[in-house]
Amino acid sequence: MREILSFNSGWTFVRQDVGLEFAQNTPGEPVDLPHTWNNLDGQDGGDNYYRGACWYTKSFGWRQETQGKRVYLEFQGANSSAQVYVNGTALITHHGGYSTFRADITDHLRRANTLCVRVDNSPNDKVYPQFADFTFYGGLYRDVNCIIVSESHFDMDNWGGSGVVVTSSLCENIARVHVRTKVTLAKPEQTIHIDLADRNGAIVSQAVQSAGQPSFELELSSPHLWQGIQDPYLYTLRTRLQEDQVVLDNLEIPFGIRTFAIDPEHGFMLNGQQYPLRGVARHQDRKGAGNALSHSHQLEDMQLISELGANTIRLAHYQHSQFFYDLCDQHGMIVWAEIPLISRYMSQGDDLINNQLKELVHQNINHPSIVCWGLSNEISIGGQADDQVISLHQKLNTLCHQLDPTRLTTLASIGSLDIDSPLNHMTDILSYNHYFGWYYGEMDETGPWYDAFHERYPNRCIGISEYGCDANLAWHTSTPSVGDYSEEYQAIYHEKVLAQINARPYLWATHVWNMFDFGADNREGGHNTKGLVSFDRKIKKDSYYLYKAHWSPEKFVHLCGKRYIDRAEAVTQVKVYSNAGRIKLYANEKLIAEQSGKFIFEFEVPLAPGENRITASADQSNLTDSSIVRRTEQPNDAYYNPFFIRSGVNWFTEDGSAIEVRFPEGYYSIKDKISEIADLAEARPALLEAAQALSDSWGGKMNADEMLEIFKNSSFESIANNSGKTLNRDPIFRLNQVLTLIPKPKV
Repeated sequence: MREILSFNSGWTFVRQDVGLEFAQNTPGEPVDLPHTWNNLDGQDGGDNYYRGACWYTKSFGWRQETQGKRVYLEFQGANSSAQVYVNGTALITHHGGYSTFRADITDHLRRANTLCVRVDNSPNDKVYPQFADFTFYGGLYRDVNCIIVSESHFDMDNWGGSGVVVTSSLCENIARVHVRTKVTLAKPEQTIHIDLADRNGAIVSQAVQSAGQPSFELELSSPHLWQGIQDPYLYTLRTRLQEDQVVLDNLEIPFGIRTFAIDPEHGFMLNGQQYPLRGVARHQDRKGAGNALSHSHQLEDMQLISELGANTIRLAHYQHSQFFYDLCDQHGMIVWAEIPLISRYMSQGDDLINNQLKELVHQNINHPSIVCWGLSNEISIGGQADDQVISLHQKLNTLCHQLDPTRLTTLASIGSLDIDSPLNHMTDILSYNHYFGWYYGEMDETGPWYDAFHERYPNRCIGISEYGCDANLAWHTSTPSVGDYSEEYQAIYHEKVLAQINARPYLWATHVWNMFDFGADNREGGHNTKGLVSFDRKIKKDSYYLYKAHWSPEKFVHLCGKRYIDRAEAVTQVKVYSNAGRIKLYANEKLIAEQSGKFIFEFEVPLAPGENRITASADQSNLTDSSIVRRTEQPNDAYYNPFFIRSGVNWFTEDGSAIEVRFPEGYYSIKDKISEIADLAEARPALLEAAQALSDSWGGKMNADEMLEIFKNSSFESIANNSGKTLNRDPIFRLNQVLTLIPKPKV
């Protein structure tokens, strides 16, 4: 029988590359796993964020007899490269920070043992990801186990997989369950026993055959289907490797029976029925923990997503933990799983990203929640996809279908890539990351852009892999505007985009970017604030409740603006999100108005001086929500984003000089799209200076012309408003001074 021992406790940690001898002999800081050395650094704007090598050491005794056994160490995540040593001997080097890998330590065990692991997240040119808008945490941030198996066992050395693959097909009312096994050191006298158990543990189908025959097929009449969030029914496949009635190895694999298809007109189909995929993307980190999440953290994430009413999750931008994929199976989430081929192609990284794809598929092929494998994200952000990028994707696409013929391939494209690019027509399905109304353009352009794509390629399944905007919970306004980072603008943005999504059933899936605020060490404050929920999971932003109103069957009332307390206005707008159908609004216990409608209710409320208690209620008496609004003489300056650009004000440069920000009618300015000012000879030097400042804020990875091409549909005003304090604005305001002297052609 297989035995699994947790190796999470009793480690020591040294936060520098001290070498093997030092790590073996010098006590470090006591830690338990999961652990990362960047759980706090960079999340509050600090400068202590570390990318480099560190050492973990664990001493352990061994009293068990190993004859006839093999002993493996299983690392479920070490970011991003790891070297494993047992008693001074190097056993394995693994590259890739998000997948499981194992080391056979049997022949190196003693009575007393020292395990050392060098973990390295240093910048390099071969291990993806290296360039992306999220924090590259380092550490042994997932579980480590010791697994003891017989000499003959279900394969432990095939890209971190289980050695058992289960898939199913459905014809009329008969399910055929296909099982493939791979046994290490199989012998003729050994047999494999397969039991298929229902949710209650009752055996509904069985099979037995020689361990040398790896393929099984079981038949099941009237199967109970896995029906997404409505009914995520799971069977359990129990496999046993036996010899003379002795169980040598055993596994239990939950799986679901389901079919799916994607239609370019009708979107996603689950078990033959239209099933629109509407949900969120998720990163695997949180404030104070970094990416070293406990199981309770993972459970809380799933509970928040389920409460929202989402039925799909894009698990970005890398392989997530097995525990969370299991939660997706159990909660009926349709999952997009992907590898970290993101943002910038590295010619030295082809082999390793190929390996990461093998690990992703082998380790996750049994999850019914997963319907597609993502090959890349915004890989053409530096311009158009060249021959190397296209060739790599062709190879990955072919490999993916060889590894798993039962699922589809996809990728997340970006607006800077021409829709006719071969890269957009290689995978089975496609989604785009678009931020109209935030980084560029207007909110109302979202739907028409997808309509244009759909009209040009009517047989191509298209979806939205990212859309969203930032909201700082401290910043509020009664006049929301793009780039102000207010919670109010985020709510309006999602109202507008969600309405456009709802009108387009051909979108195969849509994923809000992002479910949670997440770590981004290159940003102001160290995190990206596009989440519907705060980084610490304590606050659901108003936009969270907009989606809950549309997607969740749970009746509720949510009064928006609870954090926007001080308002210098006699009459204020109060907004309510609810799926209850009819809302009454009270101010200081006086009925102001009542409305019938769907999802969004807006009221004009007169404010008395001082505190006003606002209450919203539905016809159901138990559905109420209240807040306090305080009428003040002057606006509260704490609500104002100091980096937001307004016309008619002075911008003070680093040397203390003032630059007047103005946008005179009939003249160019930084409000105009870059494509409209790119050919103005008088402005060219200032334009290149501003573009170089933008490149510097991105780490200087691209030149000025490349940045202008990427952001050609944006304005420098929008770029500056969406860049926090990481961007040097002085060149942008100097550009504005030049542009406002150039008259526009008269129409």
